[in-house]
Amino acid sequence: MTQNATRNQPVVGRLKRRASRVERRASEEGFLSAARERIVLFDGGMGTALSNLGVEPGGCHELFNRTRPDLVYQAHAGFLAAGAHVIETNSFGGARHTLAEHGLGADCRVLNRRAAEIARRAVAAFSRRACRRYVAGSIGPGSKLPSLGQIDADELSESFLPQVLGLLDGGVDCLIIETCQDLVQLRAALFAAEAAFEHLGRHVPVIAQVTIDEHGRTLTGSDVPAVLAALEPLPIAALGLNCGLGPEGLSSALRYLAGHSSHLVSFMPNAGLPQLVDGRPVYDLSPADFAAQVSAFCHSPGLNICGGCCGTTPEHIGLLARTLKGTRPRKPARSRPMVSSLFSAQEVAVKPAPFIVGERTNASGSKRFRELLLAHDFDGMVAAACAQSQEGAHAVDLSVAAAGRDELHDMRELCNRLNRSLEVAVMVDSTDPAVVEAALSRLGGRSLVNSVNLEDEPRARRTIELCRRHGAALVLMTIDRQGMAMTAERKLEVADRLYDLAVKQGRLDPAGIFFDLLTFTLAGGDERTANAAAETLKAIRQAKRHFRQSFFILGVSNVSYGFAPPARRALNTVFLARAVEHGLDAAILHAGRIEPLSALKPAAVRACDDLIFRPGPESLRRFLDHFARTTLPVRSRRPEADGRRERLRAAIVAGDRAAAIEATEQVLQNAAAASVIDKLLLPAMAEVGRRFESGRMQLPFVLRSAEAMQAALELVRPKLDKASAATRGTMLIATVRGDVHDIGKNLVAMVLSSNGFDVVNLGVRRTAEDIIAAARECRPDAIGLSGLLVESARAMKEYCRAFAAAGLAAPVICGGAALRRDYVEKELAPEYPAGVHYAKDAMAGLTLMQRIVAAPRTTGTGTAAVFRERKADGSPGAHGHGIRHAGRSGPR
Repeated sequence: MTQNATRNQPVVGRLKRRASRVERRASEEGFLSAARERIVLFDGGMGTALSNLGVEPGGCHELFNRTRPDLVYQAHAGFLAAGAHVIETNSFGGARHTLAEHGLGADCRVLNRRAAEIARRAVAAFSRRACRRYVAGSIGPGSKLPSLGQIDADELSESFLPQVLGLLDGGVDCLIIETCQDLVQLRAALFAAEAAFEHLGRHVPVIAQVTIDEHGRTLTGSDVPAVLAALEPLPIAALGLNCGLGPEGLSSALRYLAGHSSHLVSFMPNAGLPQLVDGRPVYDLSPADFAAQVSAFCHSPGLNICGGCCGTTPEHIGLLARTLKGTRPRKPARSRPMVSSLFSAQEVAVKPAPFIVGERTNASGSKRFRELLLAHDFDGMVAAACAQSQEGAHAVDLSVAAAGRDELHDMRELCNRLNRSLEVAVMVDSTDPAVVEAALSRLGGRSLVNSVNLEDEPRARRTIELCRRHGAALVLMTIDRQGMAMTAERKLEVADRLYDLAVKQGRLDPAGIFFDLLTFTLAGGDERTANAAAETLKAIRQAKRHFRQSFFILGVSNVSYGFAPPARRALNTVFLARAVEHGLDAAILHAGRIEPLSALKPAAVRACDDLIFRPGPESLRRFLDHFARTTLPVRSRRPEADGRRERLRAAIVAGDRAAAIEATEQVLQNAAAASVIDKLLLPAMAEVGRRFESGRMQLPFVLRSAEAMQAALELVRPKLDKASAATRGTMLIATVRGDVHDIGKNLVAMVLSSNGFDVVNLGVRRTAEDIIAAARECRPDAIGLSGLLVESARAMKEYCRAFAAAGLAAPVICGGAALRRDYVEKELAPEYPAGVHYAKDAMAGLTLMQRIVAAPRTTGTGTAAVFRERKADGSPGAHGHGIRHAGRSGPR
């Protein structure tokens, strides 16, 4: 290569990239413009069409692209004649590893190219200037699931690559990655598409579709919010659902996608559910029924793309085409920043803040985790991660860098396991881009990456590109070649440069950025760091106004490094509270050891505040003196309040399970079981609720209190009077979709039960369809909807619509931290004619139930009803376990 050629290489590269972008815009214009102007109609089931043309079930349909192109053409022509705007290539099973099962792996690219060419000929015959037709390259899920360990994600991507290349060779207008059952699988196909675009210099839009079961989850266990969280940041044109069920069975999931995705939304359901007739599947929805149901969704919640999957024929598509005339397409929604595991999603903007990242899976900071790593105990490391989730962490900080260990191998091995086990998102903590890439390619959800700084800009750029490619959120740490930024002014200056690198140059979404403005220990007595905490708080408040779409995170415990444990816990507690007041969104800490500010004595809070805001030798001396005299500045692990009854109440409020068990055993020696519940346990949980609502108690504490309460109830239960009176009425209660918090719901259930009402407790993360089915079975007097998150309030509106459509007649009572009376009255009540009521707390829920039930069916009430909650089948069940939530599930 000549010197001039070498010198001009960057220019040539830029020109190629610019040309590629121009080509990409031109290629996208036709199909995407059509999808913005009208609802684009896809074809129906290719397998169904071939079957109706006499093809026997089974075998390799992709081979017909070579042996019977006339049949494939005829199938396309039938859908085009019916009015389809887009036809899918006969390549659903065209991945190399799937074709290899038929001895056709080597023919992958050519068979896919021929599939596209046949479809192109059909489209050419039917296209008119007034109605252009398009070809979508169909990419099915393949036959192996990476999240179940059946194939490596990189190997799977390599298998999809020749398929995509063949489809592009044949001239498809877009790609549709469909019927996906595993988010790792879908992303592998998307990576193959991106590699093919780069190789051929041609880009087409990509549609991504998943299939879910009757429980609203993919085969590998992802719920719809998890699907959206993982796919929303990726470079796709449309996101949707196909296959699985008929239109109505997918309604809840579709409404969620349509209401939350910024992408185009597609919907291609089956023609109902199949029945085998003479060995062939026959679907139960007629063309008229199918068209009516799908077109109804085109109006509400709205669609951009629709069509049919298994069992849908040209007759189904033809009737749907006629019903869609004049229907306007859906407008994209505004998405909210989320992270997720393979199984479930979590909004970053939690209320009350902060979003908690557990720090006990970092080999550098946790001695126990490092010992597990050095012992090759991967099961123990997975258990440590899951324990942080159970303690209330929204994500876990994962670092496996340790002297003498292969970090890349350890990250691969651990992430493969965590992807199948961990319910919360992972923050990948590594300075090596290769390690970051290995983790992101194995984690099905939307992860975070910790972190990027300006010490090594080329390495930072590689990590930023990995985050863009995988859709990961990214932590930007205010460090440059001068070192760590110490003052508020320096922190903001470095943050500006980081933002430019990651967002303006790296094309990351600002809502996927977390700034770590850093803080340092106040224990050293060093004048350079004495004001570190105050400078960090000042920087957060200023930066929050400047970077309005982004988030702010801190390693909170850094502020107390070097102090004795009691002083550390107090200072961490106060600093965290002050940081949240200044705008902190997220904190890296040990979720099991954070304390509510209300647990500290006023003198301890003053000592900490003085050290933070009025630093100096005198403040440090007063701080050390205070904690030298105090061994337990924070809540006692085993409350020492006077009296057995007070010890029990304090143990519940403190969330100390062991102390609650001990105190309950002591109290039951001299008190009736019903009195223990009515006078001690319920008031204690009411206090927890008040502290949470006022912001004085954070969510992990609430969950720990609930666990302590449950442990106490298990001891009380056998001692309750079994001959309690009949109930006065029935409430069916559940926490809504995507929300795992049940403290409020369970408190309502306990209050109602203790006042003579029967409670059918469905548990958490229940869909509208779950509740409708249970309501039809148990015929409740009222339906209770509970939820902690802002998203839960939005979900309730969808549920009310679904209840009305299903013809339910029981009034609905809604409660939760995110709800307000005006929202219920203005937004929810109009959606459900049978009545929607707001309950600000459990006692308000009791008053509403008393009004709803005109007169008690019997005169008796009894606390024993706490334990008469019923399962869905009517059998008895202990409180909080009416129906056990399945959580993560394996293959179904």
